[in-house]
Amino acid sequence: MERTTCCVVGGGPAGMVLGLLLARAGVDVTVLEKHGDFLRDFRGDTVHPSTLALLDELGLGQRFARLPQRRVTTVQLPLGSDGTLVTVGDIAALRGRFNYIAMVPQWDLLDLLADEARREPTFSVRMNTEATGFLREGMGVPPGRAKPRARGRVTGVRYRTADGRTGELRATLTVACDGRGSLARSLPELALRSFACPMDAWWFRLPRRDGDPRGLVGGVGERLLAAMIDRGDYWQCAALIPKGSDAERRAAGLEPFMRSYAAAAPWLADRVRALRSWDEVKLLDVRLDRLRRWHRPGLLCLGDAAHAMSPVFGIGINLAVEDAVAAARYLVGPLRTGTVGLRDVRAVQRRRWPTAALTQALQRFAHARVIAPVLAGQAPFGNPRRARRIAERLTTSRRLNRLPAYFLAYGAVRERPPAASVR
Repeated sequence: MERTTCCVVGGGPAGMVLGLLLARAGVDVTVLEKHGDFLRDFRGDTVHPSTLALLDELGLGQRFARLPQRRVTTVQLPLGSDGTLVTVGDIAALRGRFNYIAMVPQWDLLDLLADEARREPTFSVRMNTEATGFLREGMGVPPGRAKPRARGRVTGVRYRTADGRTGELRATLTVACDGRGSLARSLPELALRSFACPMDAWWFRLPRRDGDPRGLVGGVGERLLAAMIDRGDYWQCAALIPKGSDAERRAAGLEPFMRSYAAAAPWLADRVRALRSWDEVKLLDVRLDRLRRWHRPGLLCLGDAAHAMSPVFGIGINLAVEDAVAAARYLVGPLRTGTVGLRDVRAVQRRRWPTAALTQALQRFAHARVIAPVLAGQAPFGNPRRARRIAERLTTSRRLNRLPAYFLAYGAVRERPPAASVR
């Protein structure tokens, strides 16, 4: 029988950070990753100041700094009366060493974390290994009860490898870090709550010129919102389109889409023909939801497995990493002594739920007041004058200008790793 103290399902940012922190504290931890490597395109590549500070505390700051990266310090939107780009968030104005967002391919970050974790004798990562079900105990009917209890304690997972081999891995605690398609989301007792989303997103790349703006840039077009992330020699572009309109818009043709995108970002008009095929445009089915309960005995959900975020504000990875840091701090002691119980996993949700709920509330506000009106051909915030007044307040007030910058950098709450993990 295979056994570990903590089984982490999913080798994304939350899973790898949690695995590293637990292993450094002496906890036996096994990460199961269904893919053979971390090379997946158009995943979130933003490493925020809170994560940069964490890497530095863990002694990985210099190694991370050597990775190829682009630093983003500003958020610009066309909020002026003539469409001029206006800086609504200046991360460089924040105090501290890490006053920027590093744009790094996610596979480089994950490789760094995995390589460091493999140095620990209590850590292992199994690639090409997919969790297919949970192991459980306590299925009986207690005396005096007419119906059986909800299924008992999770004691590990069943898995299948890429070559078809199957097995079981027993664990004191199983942590689901496998994203919004998490195996844990099929458990009815965790009660998934979904919120309406007015949009889907297209992702693609366009060449970047020397005279282009820098940082994170937005634009508004005809029933379309554009976002461009500065990646050095190219723009990582997003187009927000009305929910469910992917097939209809693709049928209308690539050239009309690129014309409308260039209208939202006129400085891109000289490269509208750089996109040659719809195959280069990837669809993201945008979801916004969260579990009412992130845990049950023997199981904890973190990151997108617990709360799938909209791409608005681009902080989903930041939240997932902060979830992992908080979980490590609460769980290191109980896992080392073998006493981890429902109270411990419940404490992690109590700590992180307010931040997730607040962030989703802000995203829902942006959906309702900005994105939905624009995609319906209307003015954001009800009318253009109100949008201009908000833009003026954000740009003329130094304090207000720092609020979106701080939120992008650190989220609502900053988390600190357990002392046993810091070297």
